[in-house]
Amino acid sequence: MSLFSERIRALREDRDLNQTDIAEILGTNQRKISRLETGDCEPNIEDIKNYCIYFNISADFLLGLSDNLKS
Repeated sequence: MSLFSERIRALREDRDLNQTDIAEILGTNQRKISRLETGDCEPNIEDIKNYCIYFNISADFLLGLSDNLKS
């Protein structure tokens, strides 16, 4: 599992959301969220952007380039 996968799962769980909830919020489906969280697929730019906007975090944090949530 990648750092990205770990972080998106932790962010989702911290907000008490299930995969279906976050999929609806981000405009995707539960299967894709599951695959992102297990590292079975790589995020595209839109995925990264949507997570950053919804959770109000930096892409650097999400991608494991920084441990700071905000840039």
